[in-house]
Amino acid sequence: MDSGIGLLAAAVAVRRLRPDAHLVLSSDPDGMPWGPRTPEDVADRALTVAAAAAAHRPDALIVACNTASVHALPALRAALEPGLPVVGTVPAIKPAAAGGGRVAIWATPATTGSPYQRRLMAEFADGARVTEVPCPGLADAVQWADEAGVARAVAAAAALTPSDVRAVVLGCTHYELVAGRIRSAVAQRRPEGLPPVVLHGSAVAVAAQALRRAGARPAPSAAADGGLTVLLGGRESGLPAEARAYAEGRLLEAAKPVTPAP
Repeated sequence: MDSGIGLLAAAVAVRRLRPDAHLVLSSDPDGMPWGPRTPEDVADRALTVAAAAAAHRPDALIVACNTASVHALPALRAALEPGLPVVGTVPAIKPAAAGGGRVAIWATPATTGSPYQRRLMAEFADGARVTEVPCPGLADAVQWADEAGVARAVAAAAALTPSDVRAVVLGCTHYELVAGRIRSAVAQRRPEGLPPVVLHGSAVAVAAQALRRAGARPAPSAAADGGLTVLLGGRESGLPAEARAYAEGRLLEAAKPVTPAP
């Protein structure tokens, strides 16, 4: 679940670990973006989106949204667990900082400098030099597949990123859909002789944790017969057109749809 198409990266990560998994993608196109909303409003909308997904009786629920993980995770777990394991999304600060050096965290303006992100930095930065980089407009541009908007927002954030940065944490699930463009923009400002910058998203770790919570094991060689159900505002639909602008969306759309129960 997510407000929009930021869930695509986590969904593809699950698909690669379990090609036989049936995926339910639940989002809130009428209420997004969630970032500017109050914590109470985010929690209410997240509970509605989660309830739509839970009606399909999944084995685990991935909250593929940093904003919802900050503001709604306790409410979601109180409402759904222990019957439905709920897995939140946390920026990959710990693995990014493990190698030391300079690390940048790209995040929405609301998250940048927030007590939540500062707590994660204090707990997991492990002595690395961390620069917080706000990315105004990037999540929205990704959501609407606005190529020019993505280019402007990525260039602006790259200009705020130290040129000798060793790793970049993608602190919003939408950013993982344009990881290649982020890597290229940061590389253009990088001094010669430095190794390539490493990007750290959350999708792979979240997918692995969801399988563990569901009591399942990775089986990447399983039959690729997993289905797909898409819920937009609780209504069954196809993937939104914007999702098809990304490789992740096209990969998921290739899956056979799940036939609704009679």
